[in-house]
Amino acid sequence: MAETDPKSVQDLTAVVQTLLQQMQDKFQTMSDQIIGRNILSCFYTRIDDLEKNIADLMTQAGVEEIEGENKAKEGDAS
Repeated sequence: MAETDPKSVQDLTAVVQTLLQQMQDKFQTMSDQIIGRNILSCFYTRIDDLEKNIADLMTQAGVEEIEGENKAKEGDAS
């Protein structure tokens, strides 16, 4: 029985190491996905903020009125 013990301990160690490596790989994959989603979410939020700021600046500059007038003139010319 003493002869089989080291082999079974080695087998158990190998199995545990394999499982730990698989768990670490899965954890890393999930972590990367979470970070990727957070980065994308952050970019989308920044894009939304930029669009709002641009729209506010255009309103302050009166650009919307000019665009509306140009569209009305184009419609009359048709």
